[in-house]
Amino acid sequence: MFESLSSTFQKVFRNLRGYGALSESNIRDALRDVRMALLEADVHFTVVKQFIDKVREGVLGKEVLGSVSPGQQFIKFVYDEMVKTLGGTQAELVMAGTPATLMLCGLHGSGKTTTAGKLARWLKKRGRNVLLVAGDLRRPAAVEQLSILAGEAGVAVLRPVPGESLPDLGRRALEEARRQGHNFVLFDTGGRFQIDEELVAELKAMKTAVKPGNVVLVVDAAIGQESVSVAETFHRELGLTGLILTKLDGDARGGAALSIRAVTGCSVLFTGTGEHQDQLDAFYPDRMASRILGMGDVVSLVEKVQETVDLTEMAETERKIKSQDFNLEDFLHQFRQMKKMGPLEKILEMLPGGAALAGDRGNAEEMNRFSKKAEAIIQSMTVRERRHPEILNGSRRLRIAKGSGTTPQDINDLIRQFKQAKLMAKKMAMMQKKLQRRR
Repeated sequence: MFESLSSTFQKVFRNLRGYGALSESNIRDALRDVRMALLEADVHFTVVKQFIDKVREGVLGKEVLGSVSPGQQFIKFVYDEMVKTLGGTQAELVMAGTPATLMLCGLHGSGKTTTAGKLARWLKKRGRNVLLVAGDLRRPAAVEQLSILAGEAGVAVLRPVPGESLPDLGRRALEEARRQGHNFVLFDTGGRFQIDEELVAELKAMKTAVKPGNVVLVVDAAIGQESVSVAETFHRELGLTGLILTKLDGDARGGAALSIRAVTGCSVLFTGTGEHQDQLDAFYPDRMASRILGMGDVVSLVEKVQETVDLTEMAETERKIKSQDFNLEDFLHQFRQMKKMGPLEKILEMLPGGAALAGDRGNAEEMNRFSKKAEAIIQSMTVRERRHPEILNGSRRLRIAKGSGTTPQDINDLIRQFKQAKLMAKKMAMMQKKLQRRR
């Protein structure tokens, strides 16, 4: 979502690196480009003004360190101010209470019920015994949808009984949670296409009945600055404790993520980047700032690897690489492990400078096509061919091409990529040995 913004920032930073010193003139030019980039990304104009003023004040008010280039100094000020704009430090859920409670609210179409399922899964993975409460009493099939999501997340769900009001459902849920030993109750609620008095009154009644420790608004980031207005209204009426931004995987320009904390004062707790239940990420202002500025987010990438990749399998792969036993079966396994981590574009965004690659649709699509072809080609091989690719002569390659719906040239490309990966792994292993000897 931040590809365009990241690209502009990278261009500004490249230009500044060419200067021997920062001056009012080149700072003014750089800030003008930054301002235009933020406005085009649909960042709220008051946030843009405050951001530019703070960066200008910081850059002009400090001497450039001798050991740091002017461009790096400027980037540091932009990064620091970006982190502050996004909230400064990570905000966390309130876990106090027996049970701890969270009430989700939001408009129709914001992804509230889907987010309830994701959040239940996230909490369960962290040791919480979750009870999901189906509080959307108006939308057809909302209760069934939440029940399915609860089943996928492996948590319990409480359904309303005919004629039961939302406050009565809330009170019954708390009693049920205490009786069944649930230590976290997550309330889904109904929404509207617009905020109205009836919706506000309903949510206020629910809040009074269950006194939730967390009142969290689910906001559709794709609607831009309107999401900021929605958050302001909900916060004024209900006293929000946090926000969840959904649809950050879409084509939205990203202004909501940068504006909403500064305008409302409410911290972003999570971001949603897809429909799957594992596509909910805790929000870290410093990591998000790094990604927006094209610096990547290696910490989140490592955490994602740890969550999705079996460490025992990783150690075995490392052993095979070092002993030169790495073959096409292992290569196929690596592709499948990558797929578990999510879309390739999202992984690229976490690498320094990867935002440009992720933003290049043609580039990302080409890499995805290669991955699919590689999987089809390797699956069309015999076990012996996978383990001994050196036996792949012309007739074997023709047979594999027909079986996988590819061409012999595609197979040649795959073998070349495999050999390059194997050679690189060998060089890395040799470097590691040299370092160990020096120690």
